Amino acid sequence: MELLAGFTAVQIAIAVAATLGAAFIRGLTGFGFGIILVPILALALTPVQAVLAINIMAGLLAFSEIRLIVKNAEKSAITISVLVLLATAPGLMLLDATPPALARLLIALVALSAFFAVLLPRRAADQPGALTTGLTGLSAGILTGFAAMPGPPVVPYYVGRDIPRVTAKASMVAVFGVAAFAGVSSGAAIGVLETRVVVLGLALFPVVLFGNWVGSLAFGKVSDKLWRTFVGVVLGAAAVAALVKLV
Repeated sequence: MELLAGFTAVQIAIAVAATLGAAFIRGLTGFGFGIILVPILALALTPVQAVLAINIMAGLLAFSEIRLIVKNAEKSAITISVLVLLATAPGLMLLDATPPALARLLIALVALSAFFAVLLPRRAADQPGALTTGLTGLSAGILTGFAAMPGPPVVPYYVGRDIPRVTAKASMVAVFGVAAFAGVSSGAAIGVLETRVVVLGLALFPVVLFGNWVGSLAFGKVSDKLWRTFVGVVLGAAAVAALVKLV
């Protein structure tokens, strides 16, 4: 607890409650952890602290699902993951140089963009071309560093295509796991990763596991339409709540 002394009881309580809800959505959908959690957690912590704590939790969670990734992920996840590794550090440096108030606003807007991305019509199952895949990876990397949110470009890439839900989920989990590793590594490399943030991320991980497990029980048991509607409503509510709070 001494290592968490820099955080208030209110900050920790907000982190626990928000993490549990975001982990449930992550278990149900395969994405949304950072998109939902960053706007809320960044109101209690600094944006850099929130992004790094979430990347720690997301990386550990992806590692726990390695069998799902190996068995079901699409090969495009490798290409996107490599590009994420290259683009994450610049995104984190941009975040560190951005005033906290402006960073919180931009993070909320990124979360809101994910809401509209989920509502886009589904496309054919064919894998997009090299340009689309490349832009997806680079933008996901920048957003990983700046907002711990590789989701806005990655989710439409997979969920927006007519591919099996388990393939989409496994591919996203793979990319998000690499993105989380890149985020934490970049934070350590540029000197903004605090010990207390690492401790907070590790302390919250059991909450992540529980919420993700409960959400995974519902995965595949709801209709695709209900699944998409539920995700869209939650993402939209999280982003709007963050924007209202900022205003």
